[in-house]
Amino acid sequence: MTYTGWILLTASLVGISCGIVGVLLILRRMAMMADAISHTVLLGIVTAYLLTQSLNGIHMVIGAAITGVLTAYFVQWLNTRGVQQDAAIGVVFTTLFALGVILIATKVGNVHLDVKHALMGEITFIPWDTIDVPIIGDVPIATLTLTFVLFLVLFVIVLFYKEWKITTFDPALAASIGIPVVVMHYLYMTVLSITTVAAFDAVGAIMVVAMLITPAAAAYLWTDRLFVMFVLSAIFGVFSAIGGYYFAVLIDTSISGSMAFATGVVFLISILFSPRHGLLSYWIRPIATK
Repeated sequence: MTYTGWILLTASLVGISCGIVGVLLILRRMAMMADAISHTVLLGIVTAYLLTQSLNGIHMVIGAAITGVLTAYFVQWLNTRGVQQDAAIGVVFTTLFALGVILIATKVGNVHLDVKHALMGEITFIPWDTIDVPIIGDVPIATLTLTFVLFLVLFVIVLFYKEWKITTFDPALAASIGIPVVVMHYLYMTVLSITTVAAFDAVGAIMVVAMLITPAAAAYLWTDRLFVMFVLSAIFGVFSAIGGYYFAVLIDTSISGSMAFATGVVFLISILFSPRHGLLSYWIRPIATK
């Protein structure tokens, strides 16, 4: 595959994974949790590096996943003690992210791990860091990792599809019929954390937040069916990845930033032209009834 092909494939994998996971974030009204986790996983990555002195390996994913779950736990803990959810997210997010920044500045030294890299990522470096896969040949490590993560996301979503649907739309009913709502919540937070850290090194926190929230929010405007929303969100994520890449090449700017911007364009189109919730339909409907 070409250099550009690997970049587009990797970005598309991010778009699909984050798009699917983001649907439940939007429906559960937890969109800002994506922003929190995409930043607080920095603390898990730094801690994993300090313990192992290595930037490669499953320990990075484990460290980030643990931090993501702890973020969700602390937010929930503060919320149950009277702190509003948005305030709880703000407190936990800023505290854990700041701790990660402090550890980078004081403990990490000259290792290729810095705040700018964490926020923006560098997707153009992906094709150079490869691993030999039997039959296939050299494959970028980030691409291979994101492929496994996508299969994990699809497996968990499909396996517990009924449980996700009930716990998302009616948690009280789910609890009454024996579905472990709390367990499902933290399982989802774990999947969200793993998806976030898998995309973190390649595209940075800004694109992760954009891909988790905006394609799903756009898909929500087009359909009321959960399965269709999953599909549309994934499609919008891929479209934003590919469109953002070529826009970045055209004007010679940040690729990750352009991909994040492309998600905003997709949402703008959706909010204007979606058949049921779009602004254009609201303008046309009164005219049609006259």
